[in-house]
Amino acid sequence: MPSDAIWAWSIIVVATAGVIIRPFRLPEAVWAVIGASALVLSGLLPWQDALAGIAKGLDVYLFLIGMMLIAELARLEGLFDYLAALAVEYAAGSPQRLFLLIYLVGTLVTVLLSNDATAIVLTPAVYAATRAAGAKPLPYLFVCAFIANAASFVLPISNPANLVVFGARMPHLTEWLRLFALPSAASILLTYIVLRLTQHRALKEETIAHRVPHPKLGRGGKLTAIGIVAIGIVLVTASALDKQLGLPTFICGGVTAAIVLLLSRQSPIPVLRGVSWSVLPLVGGLFVMVEALIKTGVIAQLSALLHQAVAQSVPQAAWSVGIATALADNIANNLPVGLVAGSVAASGHLPAPVVSAILIGVDLGPNLSVTGSLATILWLVALRREKIEVGAWPFLKLGLLVTPPALIAALAAAIR
Repeated sequence: MPSDAIWAWSIIVVATAGVIIRPFRLPEAVWAVIGASALVLSGLLPWQDALAGIAKGLDVYLFLIGMMLIAELARLEGLFDYLAALAVEYAAGSPQRLFLLIYLVGTLVTVLLSNDATAIVLTPAVYAATRAAGAKPLPYLFVCAFIANAASFVLPISNPANLVVFGARMPHLTEWLRLFALPSAASILLTYIVLRLTQHRALKEETIAHRVPHPKLGRGGKLTAIGIVAIGIVLVTASALDKQLGLPTFICGGVTAAIVLLLSRQSPIPVLRGVSWSVLPLVGGLFVMVEALIKTGVIAQLSALLHQAVAQSVPQAAWSVGIATALADNIANNLPVGLVAGSVAASGHLPAPVVSAILIGVDLGPNLSVTGSLATILWLVALRREKIEVGAWPFLKLGLLVTPPALIAALAAAIR
């Protein structure tokens, strides 16, 4: 292996470890930017290629900005507090019912608005609901983290990583459902069963309020809710028409925020200040590091290995690549892994079960660790805003129980 490739890999490994471990409690984005900058400043990656890598993430950046704008607006307008009171009322004093209700809502939000929306929009609402009900929040907050990935391949719009893996080769909606409806159902069901069993004791010992004060939803909150519904409709329509999702999401989020702020004569500064802008350089840094991997010839080598495995046995190759991809997510995050996997899949014709296994590994594998997916990182950011810290080890212990059954069931359904 050339010395330049060794140096590039070393920088990427160190930067990725920084994103995962967060030494000195520095944000994930700092380490991603340091890694990307080191690749360019050392001459290992030309700045033109770095810019090309950043540009590949444009659709993802726009998608995230639109979602974060409308989520912060919803928080400021009291929409989360209003929905929290509704959830507590429907739970009628039952922690188990509240847990199931949050899981069902999380599934719906993930399917129609994406797993990042579940992390950004639903997590604050769940925290508000548990606070209002006098419940311990973590069992219910874990629902948001795990369903965000477990339901993220029901539709193409359910995960930005789907856009990264397939790119211009995105299957038509009917073909997508044929490939992923059954694996998605298996993933959602198995994740719920195991997660519910792991939280059984905590829920059994819980006592929650039957009713809580019901806040009044103002005009701004109602308009924000309409904006969220509009985003869902636009995303489903764009997916059916095989259009990119970032720009429509950005426009819907921006227009909704502008209308609400203009009608209420509010300054946009509180909304803009509340958005987690550090997510964008994090994603950009990851894209740059993947570009360095492409330049070192890793994609060509992986593609050759995969085609050799396919030639020997398609089912065995599908199982191997699905599990390997799922594990890789937790080492390097599923966005860059999705980029690499998508590049490998695009390098030659692969059987449908193999491509399906790659996507399932990219989408579901991140449930193993806190840094496996951007959605889980966004979930951590949302928790930190509420002064809640979830360490890597406690999440991993839960992920080791929840993820394998769902992953095996989903892969079995796809490779059948």
